[in-house]
Amino acid sequence: MVLTKGNRLSNNPIIRSQDLDAAEVSWFAPICNDDFRYMGIFDDELKSTFEHASKAVIEAESNGFRNVLCPSSYQVGQDTVAFGAALAPMIEKIQLLLAIRCGEVHPPMLARAISTLDHILKGRLTINVISSDLPGETLESYARYRRSAEVLEILHQAFNREEINFEGEFYKISLETTEPVRSYQQGGPLWYFGGYSPPAVDLCARYCDVYLMWPETKERLKDLMIKMSDKGAEYKRKLDFGLRVHVIVRETENEAREAADLLMSRLDEAVGKNIRERAQDVSALGVARQTEMRGLSNNEGYAEPHLFTGIGRARSGCGAALVGSPEQILEKLQEYQDMGIRSFILSGYPNREECEIFGKLVMPHLKTCALAEVQNRVPKEEPDTPLAGGKRK
Repeated sequence: MVLTKGNRLSNNPIIRSQDLDAAEVSWFAPICNDDFRYMGIFDDELKSTFEHASKAVIEAESNGFRNVLCPSSYQVGQDTVAFGAALAPMIEKIQLLLAIRCGEVHPPMLARAISTLDHILKGRLTINVISSDLPGETLESYARYRRSAEVLEILHQAFNREEINFEGEFYKISLETTEPVRSYQQGGPLWYFGGYSPPAVDLCARYCDVYLMWPETKERLKDLMIKMSDKGAEYKRKLDFGLRVHVIVRETENEAREAADLLMSRLDEAVGKNIRERAQDVSALGVARQTEMRGLSNNEGYAEPHLFTGIGRARSGCGAALVGSPEQILEKLQEYQDMGIRSFILSGYPNREECEIFGKLVMPHLKTCALAEVQNRVPKEEPDTPLAGGKRK
């Protein structure tokens, strides 16, 4: 079944921003030891220092990106929330998409941290919900998602009710007031989530706003979108869709393919395997699907035109790149938009260089938006909250 404008998916009322002709185009902050000139070659100039990663975000803002994903990982790098707090005064327009691992922080204090940063950013905070194992922990999949659901329910109460009253398997919390954690945005930040197992899909459908997918063939993406739309309908909720993917764009297709080959040219397969397996999500279903994509690719590493899966040989998680000329990349992004995808989280190697190239060759031709603004989360005037316009008590 082909899902283009006018068919089932584009007309599906579960898709929140189906009539939007713009997309939220985001970049990626290299805060978790994931920046390379040659995949698998650890260049000290590309270490995940604050100086390097903050310049990458500022570069993204200067090139017109609307949001930037700050990932979470227990490997050499930086804490996501600490990085976001330090960076916030240095940026003016771009949003931050902070990856938060459910269970790491007591939920009311997590709500307070989110609210504080949301105020510092004047409503430009979004959250990527992560439900993988905590560092040093192994928890059965369904239990992890039950814990994540409890965290999100508590946060939902914190940002939408006058008090928190929750009793579950992992948390028992009773607080008479939510005033200390009132967020700048109405109802709290948007929640972005990526997951493929049945409990992951259910969690997203119940609590989250944007369903994130890693790069796969269009047919496989369409299947995921239909399943999530149907699950959202069970909860009478509307969802937007996002795609997290790398990009390699050059003036011509040949130049882009040569750049992709050069990026992979010095990879030692044993080093690549070690990089893949040290991630916390190494056993996740989504990672397995990325491995499948490499198996479906041709001898040159392409699973379909312009979708290069070689990146996944030295990276866990998002393991493919869009490769081509500006016209080809724009056409590919338009195809995704026609399917119903309204958020793109892009990255490249080296991070700042590819950001500048994409910003020059592609961004001027894209109509962009911020989904939080589209969905009326960000107040037009300073809100009446304790950390903004509210009276001191």
